[in-house]
Amino acid sequence: NDDLTPNHLFFVRNNGIPPSNIDIKKWTLTVRGESAETEKEYSINDLQQKFEVKELSITLECGGNGRSEFNPPAKGNQWTTGAVGCAKWTGVSLKDVLEDVGIKDDAVYIGYYGADLHLSGDKEKHPISRGVPIKKALEAESLIAWQMNDEALPLHNGYPLRLVIGGFPASCSGKWLTTIVIRNQVHDGEKMTGQSYRVPCKPVAPGSKLEDNDMCIIEKMPVKSLITSPKTGAIIKLGEKLPIEGKAWTSSESIQGCSTSSGLITSTLTCSTLLALSAGSIV
Repeated sequence: NDDLTPNHLFFVRNNGIPPSNIDIKKWTLTVRGESAETEKEYSINDLQQKFEVKELSITLECGGNGRSEFNPPAKGNQWTTGAVGCAKWTGVSLKDVLEDVGIKDDAVYIGYYGADLHLSGDKEKHPISRGVPIKKALEAESLIAWQMNDEALPLHNGYPLRLVIGGFPASCSGKWLTTIVIRNQVHDGEKMTGQSYRVPCKPVAPGSKLEDNDMCIIEKMPVKSLITSPKTGAIIKLGEKLPIEGKAWTSSESIQGCSTSSGLITSTLTCSTLLALSAGSIV
């Protein structure tokens, strides 16, 4: 029931091989693209000195969280319920950096590239290169971060630099960040095309096979919740009230209400908001 997920318990999902022998003093971030007014390169020290440093608690969730519960089964890692976490991130506003470079009027999307290596070992291939609409990138809660819960980012959570984009699948929060591109089209990097990180544009029967153009990019994560207490198998004495605790999170601004049901009885609960960020609220 902690407000923040400790670093050692935060979920890890990698598509490639994390970089090794990292020299943070030589690490740079390049921002460029056909819809960038210019191209600029920043060291981590540049980011820390040139822009306002922010600390925000933001929830990240893998797009496949809970996939193991689908029937018929869906392709991909069979996550149960652990692929979500809320951390305090320290960094700078993505908006501030993009505006420092300059954004052309035709900009519609940003994409990222990281230093992780493709599983094949081919340096010409990118394991993942996703992105978000320019409107999302310019939200105040979208960050370029170097700390997680007041510590340097863990290696498997993107050390030394990553994006943090709440409310969208965590695959949009690129790790080991080296490049951001400002695009005049929807970013077409690895795992942005085909059916990766997409859902049917219109409701269909479970298990239906669709053409790629009938699948739409996931741009908002649905409301989800967990009961954290009592634990499975807990014994409650007859006549005792059942204490229920839990968490709910959303890509919207806030959770409006919570309810529980037992048989035919539904009870509405009062929810106290712990965090209310458009970047991914959690209560």
